Amino acid sequence: MGFKMGIVGMPNVGKSTLFNALTKTAAAQAANFPFCTIEPNVGEVAVPDSRLEKLAEIAKSKQIVPTRMTFVDIAGLVKGASKGEGLGNQFLANIRECDAIAHVLRCFEDDDVTHVDGRVDPVADAETIETELMLADLESIEKRLAGLVRKVRGGDKDAVQQERLLKDAQAILEEGRPARLVEVSEDDRKAWTMLQLLTSKPILFVCNVAEDEAATGNAHSEAVAEMAQAQGAGTIVISAQIEEEIAQLDADEAAEFLTELGLDRPGLDRLIQAGYDLLGLQTYFTVGPKEARAWTILRDTTAPKAAGVIHGDFERGFIRAETTAYDDYVALGGEAGAKEAGKMRVEGKSYVVKDGDVMHFLFNA
Repeated sequence: MGFKMGIVGMPNVGKSTLFNALTKTAAAQAANFPFCTIEPNVGEVAVPDSRLEKLAEIAKSKQIVPTRMTFVDIAGLVKGASKGEGLGNQFLANIRECDAIAHVLRCFEDDDVTHVDGRVDPVADAETIETELMLADLESIEKRLAGLVRKVRGGDKDAVQQERLLKDAQAILEEGRPARLVEVSEDDRKAWTMLQLLTSKPILFVCNVAEDEAATGNAHSEAVAEMAQAQGAGTIVISAQIEEEIAQLDADEAAEFLTELGLDRPGLDRLIQAGYDLLGLQTYFTVGPKEARAWTILRDTTAPKAAGVIHGDFERGFIRAETTAYDDYVALGGEAGAKEAGKMRVEGKSYVVKDGDVMHFLFNA
């Protein structure tokens, strides 16, 4: 599995510029006026992972297949979106389809780039969007609760569970806090996810700063970091301008450019890593002469479930998984060396896959 991250924000904060850079396409029109993104633009990018290239080198794999991440550039939002202002209805519907939200905030001063509210205040921008999402959630909850009354009276267990969860969300939203702060038990997790509340989505605040502040951040990004910490959200500092320039360079030129700016890796890498952390994702590998391939799974995923990411038959007919830790695979020169040294383990159905595991599944068709 990969995952889908929606890029959201007020108009003219650098969303589409960042999207264009990250996907290395010109699919999203980056222009200095509100609502230049009319339909959500979708772009897939390979998740960078230097381990994959090392594994392919050892196994002499003919092909490298990285796991992928999907970015969705969503139309800019303004105050009143929950009531349909601007492109509010499209915006809210598009967010529901994403696994997480990357909220791009303008943390740079530039008189040539218009701000829809005439000022640069990223915390206020974040509050504007959060408020609109909370209002939309409250309206949705009221409608759903009204529709559940008859089923709840009839003793429908699913309806009773939904009602309880919706009321928990309603209570916290009425306090002015997002639904992601509701404490959800493991037994309720699936039902909670099915509610698709906008403010239950994990959120990452992306501080878009000027090129000369990419390594250090600024007072605006510090204020955002403080806000994010209070909300239990993630935050990273990126210069969309730098990412746009890097997108035009080859690997060596990009590395040299980043070094000059005091950066150790592109914003894309940091954004993906932050997204993985946000959603509790990790990577395992399958390696052979044909291909070296990365697969994305949730942390704490068992071996059969991990196998199912490749194909449902692998999960249904799972017998065992021959497993080698990445470090052992590299240190011992591959599968044969790991097996000879006793570092290749045979794991069963209860095994919880670790990040970087190199796996070979045996199953009954």
